[in-house]
Amino acid sequence: MQLNTKYFGVVDCHEEDVLHFPDGLFGFEEEKQFFLLPFEGGDGSLLCFQSVSTPALAFVAVNPFFLKGDYTPVLTAEELKRMGVEKSEDLCFYTLCVVRDPVGESTVNLRCPVVINDQTRRAMQVILENRDYRMHHRLSEFQQKEEAVC
Repeated sequence: MQLNTKYFGVVDCHEEDVLHFPDGLFGFEEEKQFFLLPFEGGDGSLLCFQSVSTPALAFVAVNPFFLKGDYTPVLTAEELKRMGVEKSEDLCFYTLCVVRDPVGESTVNLRCPVVINDQTRRAMQVILENRDYRMHHRLSEFQQKEEAVC
């Protein structure tokens, strides 16, 4: 299928790659389907959640483990059940990024990652109970990775 996107123009996507968000994303509950598209030169750690139904709606996302190698998100038993897995390590995690100028002022939300079951293509955004993770971590906190991300 051809998809109109915010950052990439028109791209070819495969229907089986659609991510299904039964509850949408926080603040965008009506948006239920997204594609996860990589940015060129992002080394696979800088991506975009592109809405299937709204071409102008896209969220920049970062692989949190690229920024913080000791990131240990843990979902509740209910969240794990909804995602169809037994442990958090069975899921893929992405954090949303608010891009600012200069890049070091950009922020990532480590507290509310997007989780994906890569087998079922089911996805959801969660709020982690770990209070060490905040909703606004500046990229400048992650010194050596800053230049490569947003």
